[in-house]
Amino acid sequence: MKLTGFADEAARDLSTQIKATKELGWDYISARGINGKNIHELSEPEFDTAAGELDTAGIKVAEFGSLIGNWAKSIHTDFDITLGEVERAIPRMQRLGTDIVRVMSYAQEPWGQDQLEQERFHRLREITHRFNDAGLTVAHENCMNWGGFSAEHTLRLVEEVPNLKLIYDTGNPVFQKDRSKPNSDGSFPWQDALEFYKAVKEHIIHIHIKDCLNPVAEDEEPEYVFPGTGQAYVKEILTDLAEFNYSGFIAIEPHVATVFHVTDGQEPDWQQCYDSYVSYGRRLEAMMR
Repeated sequence: MKLTGFADEAARDLSTQIKATKELGWDYISARGINGKNIHELSEPEFDTAAGELDTAGIKVAEFGSLIGNWAKSIHTDFDITLGEVERAIPRMQRLGTDIVRVMSYAQEPWGQDQLEQERFHRLREITHRFNDAGLTVAHENCMNWGGFSAEHTLRLVEEVPNLKLIYDTGNPVFQKDRSKPNSDGSFPWQDALEFYKAVKEHIIHIHIKDCLNPVAEDEEPEYVFPGTGQAYVKEILTDLAEFNYSGFIAIEPHVATVFHVTDGQEPDWQQCYDSYVSYGRRLEAMMR
């Protein structure tokens, strides 16, 4: 198992992201945000500068953390927006030498409303086809998207979209209801991260590590914690991956510092972000040892 991480949680600028990666002694980064922009939204000069900086530092890219179909993108949006992201991502992945692109299955509509499943399948088939034609692998992450409703929903995506692979995020099930298991009163239980993992593990090619506690309410943020101290079964999943002879990447996505979840207008404490990112990586290494 090889270690990487979303270093935009340590810093906005790439040079500091590289510094955090090197402080951990790692050779890989999970590319997502640089100076507040997703990597497929950088201008060509900005991307060329970033790619050159990575080359100079000897840091390779383990995955291309795109915004394609992510939890903030409605299935009602113009599909041409997505196709533009795909067409920008392909040459950038080729330049960086990475063959895994992270995608999602568009934002969840409120439960009980029409989820437009067939449109989601259609879009993901086209997205996957375009990347596959370029020799690249598409991996869906279980987040606040249609596939994240339950393990059953994720497996349905695998059935409906040829060649679609999976990224499994350990923490995401902890703050989502399992829509495949209605209670007698019409409510739904929180997802079980270990159960979800075991249901989909034969399709997993990449792992994201975060840990957290069930939120107080469904519309509340969970409390993100260091690996092994929450309800994401991080230790159990890592143990099973080792026994399963998993040889892919393990990417940290800590969320323990306030990077993506600060109130509008606030600026994160970037020193706290940097320090917690490095600490998170070291704690994960200790757990793996």
